[in-house]
Amino acid sequence: MDNKTMLEGILWDLKCLADLFLHGTIESGTKNVHQTFENSLTDVLTLQSDLYTLMSEEKMYNVENVAETKLTKAQSKYNSTLKEE
Repeated sequence: MDNKTMLEGILWDLKCLADLFLHGTIESGTKNVHQTFENSLTDVLTLQSDLYTLMSEEKMYNVENVAETKLTKAQSKYNSTLKEE
């Protein structure tokens, strides 16, 4: 397995962990449990950000800019769908 594939897997795992910790934070019943989940969420988001930065610097994770016209078109389509409902 190459480094890019391995790091993409780790990044995916961190995203899943962030989702779990977010739900734990929202649904926690006591302040102590809430704080534990919130701290864990912050730690995982930091790891995710650091890994994304590393992958971007190594050209393993590229984000393409989208033309403004495509964004406007998608927004218009989304807004018209909402109006139909």
